[in-house]
Amino acid sequence: MKEGEKSFIRRMKDYFIATRPWSFTMSLISVSIGTLIAAEEGSILWGWYGLVCIGIVCFHATANVYNDYFDTRYKVDQPDSPTARYRPQPILSGLFTPAQLLAQAVVLNIITVLIGLILSFGRSMLVFWIGVVGFLACVFYTAGPVKFKYKAWGEFLVFLMWGPLMFEGAYAVQRQALSLKALFLSIPFGILVGMVLLANNIRDINYDSRQGIKTIGILLGSRRSIFLYGGCILLAYLYVIGLVLAGILTPWGLLVLLSLPKAISLLKGFMKKVPEAADAITAQLNTFFGLLLIVAFILNRVIPL
Repeated sequence: MKEGEKSFIRRMKDYFIATRPWSFTMSLISVSIGTLIAAEEGSILWGWYGLVCIGIVCFHATANVYNDYFDTRYKVDQPDSPTARYRPQPILSGLFTPAQLLAQAVVLNIITVLIGLILSFGRSMLVFWIGVVGFLACVFYTAGPVKFKYKAWGEFLVFLMWGPLMFEGAYAVQRQALSLKALFLSIPFGILVGMVLLANNIRDINYDSRQGIKTIGILLGSRRSIFLYGGCILLAYLYVIGLVLAGILTPWGLLVLLSLPKAISLLKGFMKKVPEAADAITAQLNTFFGLLLIVAFILNRVIPL
């Protein structure tokens, strides 16, 4: 392989790493569950599902890159920030200039919009309006003049995007309608994804306080934030049990309880000392929970209860 080709491959790898690909499982789980809910009412349109998966990964990548760009631009992320210590921050690590990272975000955004338009006009305009809300939440999550993330609205927006919006969007692509069941089932998973940001904000309380921004962690303080973290875990599992008791989810849904030991271990760890990779290990919980929910839907098709 020529040196130029090696250099190109290394650069493409840098661009890929800048999107934080390890986080994409959350988005793929959301749209997969939304699709499985739709599958209870008819066959899955696999081609459209595949396009949804590509689009949602591009959306998630766009959000991540914008986040790093604006966090650096507004000097929220600096060389001593906790985030920069456990993962390569694209600008602070020297991989990209601000202009290069912004260009990547814009390209990803354009691809996301194009896929969204194909899904909207090819399947349902409901996808268009869901996409508009998602687009605004994605951009103004850290961009001015709104900067939701810096005003303690981050967890709610993450819950909204990875919960109701993604679940309903995936369902609408398949069935060209909205679904109360998709809305109900989006709530526990959306809560657990929102907890990833909450964990990040609990860890960064001292650092973020110096940056002049507001987060739930700062507003509540470390102790009460950890109680909120534990409360969210409890709510997610009790909610699923409630869905089963209400007949909205079949008893197979109780498979998510297999992830409960992981949740308890996680909470015990937070009560002793908030870990450096607090957000990453919290993401492991929602991934485990989400995969078990997917298995529950698949098993219910094979062995209905």
